Amino acid sequence: MKALVLLSGGQDSSTCLFWSLRHAKQTEAVFFNYEQRHKIEWECARFLCEENKIPLHVLDVPAFQQIGGTAMIEETDIQMTNKGVLNTFVPGRNIVFLTLAASLAYRLNFDSVIVGVNDEDFSGYPDCRASFIHLMESALREGLDYPIRITTPLQHLSKKEIWALSDELGVMQTIVEKTHTCYHGDHSTRHAWGYGCGNCPACLLRKKGYEAYLRTRHENS
Repeated sequence: MKALVLLSGGQDSSTCLFWSLRHAKQTEAVFFNYEQRHKIEWECARFLCEENKIPLHVLDVPAFQQIGGTAMIEETDIQMTNKGVLNTFVPGRNIVFLTLAASLAYRLNFDSVIVGVNDEDFSGYPDCRASFIHLMESALREGLDYPIRITTPLQHLSKKEIWALSDELGVMQTIVEKTHTCYHGDHSTRHAWGYGCGNCPACLLRKKGYEAYLRTRHENS
């Protein structure tokens, strides 16, 4: 497998990066700059790739800034929308990102695109569901006339199990220290589970999973 990892600099995509290093014959990464509010994600992605000598492609997607309406881009409070999803949802983001990643993989002659979507962590995001991934893979194969695969190592894992996977891969402390998931971009407040505000949905899920995994590890030791 020659794999292109969609790397945001967060816990899940970074875990996928190390999973790919373990399982793929060749690994490269792609970071999408869509004018997101916080630049710490880009710093984390760049550090991980430099540290592990992984080629990193950076693609600009300015259209999401023009569309707007999301807390991932605009300075607005994080809250639930009347559509039943958090306003951190960027409509069409994974559709665009997977299309561009598959196009890049096509040019690189890579056979797999790896993305860290996850059932537990999708916060109602429709473009993180397994059903969407299957349909998207079929559409990309048809449209590119190329046997591209969308690989989702975390799809059916809980956040606790994702922490366990990072421990199994020997990079749990790297995930704690060198990744960023907080919606508020707080990379100065350090917790046992990593940096973050400690209160946003992303932080709370990360914290809960970390603590659950440590309890299990302690019980089994």
